[in-house]
Amino acid sequence: MQQQTGEAPMSPYKWGMVVDTDRCTGCQACVVACQAENNVPINEESRFVEHRAKEWIRIERYWEGEYPNIKAHFLPVLCQHCANAPCEMVCPVYATYHSSDGLNVQVYNRCVGTRYCGNNCQWSVRYFNFWEPEWPEPLNSQLNPDVTVRSQGVIEKCTFCIQRINRAKREAAQAGRTVADGELQPACAQACPTDALVFGNLKDPSSRVSQLANDSRQYRLLGGLGTEPAVVYLKKVEAT
Repeated sequence: MQQQTGEAPMSPYKWGMVVDTDRCTGCQACVVACQAENNVPINEESRFVEHRAKEWIRIERYWEGEYPNIKAHFLPVLCQHCANAPCEMVCPVYATYHSSDGLNVQVYNRCVGTRYCGNNCQWSVRYFNFWEPEWPEPLNSQLNPDVTVRSQGVIEKCTFCIQRINRAKREAAQAGRTVADGELQPACAQACPTDALVFGNLKDPSSRVSQLANDSRQYRLLGGLGTEPAVVYLKKVEAT
């Protein structure tokens, strides 16, 4: 279809992620990497017992069987970056919206803290800042200067490390090309020792993430809701 005059140019990107649950060992390297990259406050014990702990990506644990014949299953859960995101339609100030690259974007300085989006997220991956973030010394010296520190009273969540995405797009544009497959990795995927997280451009049929997204083991988390998540999971392979 020919683009009409006055329309915004269509983006060549649709960022997505594939999570291979057969590879995930529950080591939480992705959680620590995300926390360091995105200036996520440390979950102290006092916050944890008040159920105010937050991480942009968490590892759900499930146990199968009885001891000693027991199996552990791990499921990394992060913002699903839904094409039909239920969080976007309820925000009264348009602080959360869908970008042309397929990202669910959160504008922190527009958020007024209604938490409607958090209540409407079935995956519980949006977190409200009940306190001003603080880091004990010397950890306050390791904050990422490319990422803003969110203030009290706003919702925050996974951005697929949008600061890395924007940097890679700028460098590719300066070279007169698009971002190559594998050139860009968010912190969680970069830190995963088992390569359980694969990130890339779903619009590129030759990209690794696109090929894995069409694997016979693929499924969406709560896919029956019709939100069209950009995060695809691969089923665990069970020995028979």
